[in-house]
Amino acid sequence: MFMQIIQGRIDDPDTTRMTLNRWLDELAPTAEGWLGATYGITDDGTFVAAVRFESEQAARRNQARPEQAQWWREMSAHFVGDVTFHDCDNVTLLLGGGSDDAGFVQVIQGRVSDPPRVRELAERSVELVSRHRPDIIGATLAIDEDGVCTETVAFTSEAAAREAERQQMPAEVAKVVAAEEALFDDLHYLDLHHPWFASRRR
Repeated sequence: MFMQIIQGRIDDPDTTRMTLNRWLDELAPTAEGWLGATYGITDDGTFVAAVRFESEQAARRNQARPEQAQWWREMSAHFVGDVTFHDCDNVTLLLGGGSDDAGFVQVIQGRVSDPPRVRELAERSVELVSRHRPDIIGATLAIDEDGVCTETVAFTSEAAAREAERQQMPAEVAKVVAAEEALFDDLHYLDLHHPWFASRRR
């Protein structure tokens, strides 16, 4: 699997979503290898998209389509300032991956120097945490060639997530989570309070 993380400040959430919906209606059906995506906008107006393809080659072929280039010219006009792309061929699905049933998604991002170790600890921590956190219903971990790691965690709802955060985790779980977080530089969180999802119709 290949994942592209796209993020940047936008000027108008409603028109941005309208432009995105046009891609889903008109271009997605013929986008080779496109699997789906998770979208959301943070409180400070940062748009985040985690887009999944079967392979990097399929994603590149999609980018080369003239209709894709035309659509992106329209989409890019909604951004204020720079747009950041993280192209990740190092992708791990945790608990089966994200869930389109999620009511809240938290994006955890930072730079890592030991991707295999981060992946190992992420798999352990999510598996352990999920035993005590039924509000967690899926996650993905994507790392680009520069070591920027983006983890998306899907929750049943933000209320359930916040309530669970107030509970003390068992020592074993807390130890693994702390070990994973210690491998990140510039660790930060992006909260998508009202995420939306898309996936290829099969």
